[in-house]
Amino acid sequence: MLSANEIGIDLGTANILVYSKNKGIVLNEPSIVAIDINTQKVIAFGRDAKEMVGKTPANIRVIRPLKNGVIADYDITTELLKIIMKKAAQLTGLTVRKPNVVICTPSAATSVDKRAIQDAARNAGAKQVILIDEPVAAAIGSGLPIDEPVANMIVDIGGGSTEVAIISFGGVVACQSITVGGDRLDEEIIQYIRKQYNVLVGERTAEQVKMEIGYALVDHRELEMDVRGRDLVTGLPKTITLSSYEIRDTLKESLLHILEAIRATLEECPAELSGDIVDRGVILTGGGSLLNGMEEWLSKEIFVPVQLAENPLESVALGTGDSLRLMKRLQQSIR
Repeated sequence: MLSANEIGIDLGTANILVYSKNKGIVLNEPSIVAIDINTQKVIAFGRDAKEMVGKTPANIRVIRPLKNGVIADYDITTELLKIIMKKAAQLTGLTVRKPNVVICTPSAATSVDKRAIQDAARNAGAKQVILIDEPVAAAIGSGLPIDEPVANMIVDIGGGSTEVAIISFGGVVACQSITVGGDRLDEEIIQYIRKQYNVLVGERTAEQVKMEIGYALVDHRELEMDVRGRDLVTGLPKTITLSSYEIRDTLKESLLHILEAIRATLEECPAELSGDIVDRGVILTGGGSLLNGMEEWLSKEIFVPVQLAENPLESVALGTGDSLRLMKRLQQSIR
């Protein structure tokens, strides 16, 4: 496990989570910051900044400094990490000024992306920065025995990307990373409502629609939801009623991209490990895995048991906590 002066950070596109050995998950905030354009200072982050989306004056910009799990705005990410580490120190009672930090990175992250994350964390006050592949952390956090020579398949559907990986003996045997996640699903709902009803809705409304009446499964009991937005013709507020059937059809294309990534990963899997996946099944994690009917739909499509992780939203952060212990054990066994 992490020692007392170490923290684990899940630097996600949608949410940032911080794990501490003594306290568990100490911080879970949306990866959103509000900045003053004139001073370039961060004036709010997390839930406070999310409340400001679509409601700010011209001098305040609400942005996501992370895109697809990697840094899109270096300076703002560094500032954000400083705030997070300061807050984590207060919440955990850390007395060490410069803690060691374990951070997850997408499996598709380039060496430049990884260096940017390391530099940002060091500039934010970290003493040592250890990077771990996100699918490996998700598998550890889901309780999979990744240090054993058996196949463990994990599908991590995050905000900005979906990571599909087969892990055996502590390493990634086959993986696929695609830029389809919860954010893409929200965007498709926004575009559909705009095209079909001539009504503009915001990100938060689209996310609410996805969570309440979004379905992966074709056969389900139809649900309806009233949604308010701005009529693009008159400019006036308007209320429309959406059906879960139309939202299901809207999300279909993105879900098929995720399915294709899973199939491609299974095709890459060595024959010796394929039998393990049939026996052990696939573990779903990440916020996107909570879409209604996701487990059942995937199981029908790939003919393999699919199971939701115990804490899908926290799996990656929890995995950072146990990663160092497992890595040390693996290094000893390899010797």
